[in-house]
Amino acid sequence: MEPLAHSARPEKGIPSQTYHDHICAVMKRASANTENACRYLQGDSSLFTQAVTSAALCHDLGKLDPLNQHVLAGCSKKGLPVKHEDAGAACLLQIKDIPAAILASKHHQGLPDLNDEKQRKELFLRNEAAFSRTEQYLPEYIVDHNTYVSEHLIPEVSKVDTNWPFKGLGLRLALSCLVDADHGDTACHYGNEGGMFPPNCRWQERLQALQEYTDSLFNQDPESQRNILRKEIFKSCKDAGIGYGIVACDSPVGTGKTTAVMAHLLNVAIQKKLRHIIVVLPYTNIIKQSVETYRNALVLPGENGAEVVAEHHHQADFDHIDSRYLTTLWKAPIIVTTAVQFFETIASDKPARLRKLHELPGTAVFIDEVHNTIPSWMWPQMWQWINELVGGWSCHFVLASGSLPRFWEFPKMAKTNVSIPDLVPKQIREKADQAERKRIKYSTIPEPLSLATLIERILSVPGPRLVIMNTVQSAAVVAHELCGVESGKRKGDGYCNVLHLSTALCPVDRDKVVDQVEMQLGNKSEKDWTLVATSCVEAGMDFSFTTAFRESCSVSSLIQIGGRANRHGEELVSEIWDFRVFRDEPLLNKHPSFDNSRMVLAELFAERKMDALTSTALATEAMRREVMTTFDKKAEKIADREKKYDFPGVASLCRVIDADTRTVVVSQRLITILQQGIKVEYKDLLRNSVQLWPKKVEFLALEEISASPGLYKMPEEYYGGFGGNSKPCLGYMKGVLPLVYMHKEGMII
Repeated sequence: MEPLAHSARPEKGIPSQTYHDHICAVMKRASANTENACRYLQGDSSLFTQAVTSAALCHDLGKLDPLNQHVLAGCSKKGLPVKHEDAGAACLLQIKDIPAAILASKHHQGLPDLNDEKQRKELFLRNEAAFSRTEQYLPEYIVDHNTYVSEHLIPEVSKVDTNWPFKGLGLRLALSCLVDADHGDTACHYGNEGGMFPPNCRWQERLQALQEYTDSLFNQDPESQRNILRKEIFKSCKDAGIGYGIVACDSPVGTGKTTAVMAHLLNVAIQKKLRHIIVVLPYTNIIKQSVETYRNALVLPGENGAEVVAEHHHQADFDHIDSRYLTTLWKAPIIVTTAVQFFETIASDKPARLRKLHELPGTAVFIDEVHNTIPSWMWPQMWQWINELVGGWSCHFVLASGSLPRFWEFPKMAKTNVSIPDLVPKQIREKADQAERKRIKYSTIPEPLSLATLIERILSVPGPRLVIMNTVQSAAVVAHELCGVESGKRKGDGYCNVLHLSTALCPVDRDKVVDQVEMQLGNKSEKDWTLVATSCVEAGMDFSFTTAFRESCSVSSLIQIGGRANRHGEELVSEIWDFRVFRDEPLLNKHPSFDNSRMVLAELFAERKMDALTSTALATEAMRREVMTTFDKKAEKIADREKKYDFPGVASLCRVIDADTRTVVVSQRLITILQQGIKVEYKDLLRNSVQLWPKKVEFLALEEISASPGLYKMPEEYYGGFGGNSKPCLGYMKGVLPLVYMHKEGMII
């Protein structure tokens, strides 16, 4: 009987897959992945290609063990008794192909700490439990492989060149090429993925479509000073040279940065023949507006907008074979994703998350609201990787913000051989800064507030009002309390005095709340209402409130809130209030990460610099002060772990959000489908789920969906979706909030 790589699933009508078919398919896919990535490699690709190809050939060699074949043939429902990765590693170690051995050994487990591996001596890259059996039967595995696969394994060959030139990022990219091939073929066999044929790039046509789209907007009010400024910025970005491969875009809020930078990226993609454009945003909920803009501007007649501009709301990478098809992949021409997904993918050690990384070479990347994407101490290592991607893999980066801190000029940062140019000329930036100073005013409330006093202050100022809290719980509590005070004041159907927006809501409900906010902001006759939110709305949202409150967080966050008030200069001036709450306020919890940045913000208010410096100068000075106290030790630890090839250590230190969250499905319809083992589109999963910490999953006693390991289900009574009524949509805080109030009263049993 021909050996198998995957067992049959007769209950689903899925046959077994032969070892020959799987190895050949993985080889073909891995070769294509490698070839596509190495087209953009600045240098010799032979060692990279050799490592991926050899690992693909050997990765499942251990499945040929008779004990494993017994299980794969359906004679047992248990897992494979012999760890199959060990044989491939053993075969490759015989010829000293260390990079390939790493890939084969760790294609399920993930990249290791190579220093720890070296300490294991003869067990280097080997599985201790399988070691003896592999040593005994390896020659037989090789004979069987050579019998059924035309691409033979020949262990007695001369030693290969082991001078691996690609550092840690290169190993991550190589593992990505292999894992995508392995996961992809397995998922296709089990019917969880079909053939993926993304639309053609058509960059030149999309640039023309973008020009026509922006011209139509500019022509609506051609004499407007703001439109004149936007048009100048668009032209500057579009016509800017491609240079070294890293450029800055310091453009204040409301000046058309979203489309202007895209024009630059499209021009670069045309000149460099790039294959993707990735837009990186700091928060999940601002993806919606950016995606809508790009689909309206860039999708050509006859195309599917979702295939041209892909939106990735949060991490959804799964290792289990039944959930792999849900992994978000960077296949589309244009991808709009989050900072969490982008930066944690580059730093990852895990196969499921790394699967999409090989699509990054030959990509133009727009990192918007740079100051809010990652903690400041992560930037030295990210800066190294960005320069490696630019210099080694033909990537192009735009670092943008309405208040861009020029962190690359700090003494602790690795220096490039060239300066980082600005897309927007100095004279245009100065004109934009002058307009910004006339629009908003920053103020602070020096004394801490109680919850009751905070509610009074919010309701004492002109509306519509925006209130940003530092935590999901605090935002839900303030919205709940405001709703109680405002009850009975509802102005009519479809109108809400209090709205709530945070990551406690799934993307579907967040979109509905955003639509409601936009509708109410458009109703100029009704201004007495409040939106309570978390930082998820402080960047990228086209909102314009009369007054804004921001729980003290950081200089950059306060500046960003300035972009959500008096956005188009409708008011003479809008006030942006910085405030603090009492530490012992029982219902409002404290965010642990903001102590240092809050202190710096207080210093700049005390020094009267918040209204004296430009937004760029403020952001740079604030980041400089923050870096002085937290930067060195953490940044140096990441650099040291990366230099020593400690992949798990680097991944752990480079968590953008320091929480190991779980995906919880809130749609009862989707839960029913998943429980029946029916395939769902990953977009539906992302848009109808939330992310919860494991402790909160345990606290709420949420159950895993048995047919989709790694996914949890939210009971209907625990989740409050958007209903368009007078009560704010609280998402999963509907189930948590009663427990918070009970805890305040000492009633938790």
